[in-house]
Amino acid sequence: MSELTKVLKERRSATKFHPEVEITEQELEEIFSLVKYAPSAFNLQHAHYVVVRDPEKKNKLYETANKQYKVKTASAAILVLGDLNAYENVGKMNEGMLHLGIINKQELDMTVESVTQFYEDRGESFKRDEAIRNASLSAMLFMLIAKDQGWDTCPMIGFDPEQMREELNIPEQYVPVMLIALGKEDVSGQRLRGYRKPVGELVTYNGF
Repeated sequence: MSELTKVLKERRSATKFHPEVEITEQELEEIFSLVKYAPSAFNLQHAHYVVVRDPEKKNKLYETANKQYKVKTASAAILVLGDLNAYENVGKMNEGMLHLGIINKQELDMTVESVTQFYEDRGESFKRDEAIRNASLSAMLFMLIAKDQGWDTCPMIGFDPEQMREELNIPEQYVPVMLIALGKEDVSGQRLRGYRKPVGELVTYNGF
């Protein structure tokens, strides 16, 4: 069994954590240093993470997240955001390629124009879909890397996004995508993994 297969099979959504366990900023930085390699449309890197380790602040998020015990006991509660305006940074994201001589100024200008038009022509709902879609790709990678580093996680949607926005002073350009509780799982009373569809039920080849 490969290391990746082992991580995939061992990663589970933790329902409660050991509350005495802390995670350091350095440990989080090591995770995020790998998360940055997540794929994103046009390399716009829509995802942004708000990490809450402070116990008092975490308790406030616990209230916002319908008093789910996993938030209270987690070493960190991490809000994943998607940037609605990520496309506006397309020039900045490609400047390095210009300086390295990989593309010229005309190619950079064409890239900026085409990506900007791509998003603006499709409107606000598309920008929101893209923010959520690309941040979700990043969040999944975050959870896999965290598991590989010895941490357990649980993605959550059971929270009030507007209360969360107010509590964490989130700018309007970001849409809350999910909350991830992270820590060391308390496996006492852990249930069997939920049913997974067989491949034949989740895959169709060449159309329905």
